[in-house]
Amino acid sequence: MASKVTPISGFQEWLPRERIAELIVLDTIREVFELHGFASINTRALETVDRLAGQGADADKEIYGVRRLAASADEPVEFGLHFDMTVPFARYVLENAGKLTFPFRRYQIQSAWRGERPQRGRYREFIQADIDIIDAGELPDHYEAELPLVIADVFSRLPIGDYSIHANNRKICEGFYRGIGIDDIIGTLRIVDKLDKIGPQAVRDLLIQTGATERQADLSLALAQICTSDTSFVAQVRALGVEHPVLDEGLAQLANVVRTAAEHAPGVLVADLKIARGLDYYTGTVYETVLDRDPAYGSICSGGRYDALASDGKRTYPGVGVSIGVSRLLGLLIGEEGLTASRETPVAVLVAVNDEQSRPESMRIGAALRARGIPTLVAPKAAKFGKQIQFADRRGIPFVWFPDAGDGGGDQVKDIRSGDQVTADRLSWQPNPADLRAELVVPQHN
Repeated sequence: MASKVTPISGFQEWLPRERIAELIVLDTIREVFELHGFASINTRALETVDRLAGQGADADKEIYGVRRLAASADEPVEFGLHFDMTVPFARYVLENAGKLTFPFRRYQIQSAWRGERPQRGRYREFIQADIDIIDAGELPDHYEAELPLVIADVFSRLPIGDYSIHANNRKICEGFYRGIGIDDIIGTLRIVDKLDKIGPQAVRDLLIQTGATERQADLSLALAQICTSDTSFVAQVRALGVEHPVLDEGLAQLANVVRTAAEHAPGVLVADLKIARGLDYYTGTVYETVLDRDPAYGSICSGGRYDALASDGKRTYPGVGVSIGVSRLLGLLIGEEGLTASRETPVAVLVAVNDEQSRPESMRIGAALRARGIPTLVAPKAAKFGKQIQFADRRGIPFVWFPDAGDGGGDQVKDIRSGDQVTADRLSWQPNPADLRAELVVPQHN
């Protein structure tokens, strides 16, 4: 008896042409990360629940616990699936500190899992592409200015359209709040972080409900509403009349980030003082990236500086990192906007089969082409050539190779898009570089 297939929401499963598009995006990200000197690591899917819990307001509620089906009901859940790459990376650094060379630059492209309600752009299982720079003892501030440049390099090579990296520094918020007499820094940050979702009046009401005075609430809102594309945010903060040494430090650090971005990736980064990031471990610069055409979609790339996440009690390993939400980005580009690949298979050449008796010769041709790095498939049937061409066309395969039929004409290769057909040598023929691999196809919308 056949069982009914029931879809599970919150997971991406692409068709072959879409999956190739996803792989092209992932390969592009990996290439740029390596160009900037980041080394790849891979961490386990499971972490202890104790390590995962407590990293944000709702982190413990989002963790998928993992245990044996045969476990007793009162057996505690020891392990959970990681919900990001930063927490596992911090553990990895502590376990391998004696074997790593600092400062350590790593990238990690893996799946993560969150037990939250699936909705637009948010999934139960998703791919993240992270970079982090971590050091032993101290981490220079200039790394906080470097990471947005890596992201700008990635996005310049992908068809994502106009975007903006919004940056803030948690020290600005902390110093400002302390300067006006607010002690609950984390609680205030979490409320202000809701500004785009609930609006300024609701944020003001929440701040007052949780103990802030009207003056403190108004000043907190005034700070959060400062957003500039240059370093003029410093003067705007100063004009609010608040003083604190931590505030001074945060302003100087963010100004350096803005200046560096303006030189190397002009027009990409803005100082946006409402950006807070919900996770508690951030201590310095924080980033969120939004698409200009759809800001409501939310951040597609975020991260920040953390100073105490990786510590063994004797030594602390501060770091700064940023994560591209690959599944989130592709949910829009592929799932909603129709980004795809030029073919549904990696194959560039289909070798035709004249008849089944000559199939071994077609297989020899295929082997010769593959030996030179050309993705090749031998036709499954010795059908009429028209049907073999149709087989290739339906899959987006650009070339069909016709073995010598014994009439002295030699092997022939046909570009089925243009109809051009030429004599070819299996040991030297090469397609154009653009035809060797599938490419992204950006849909043309009216």
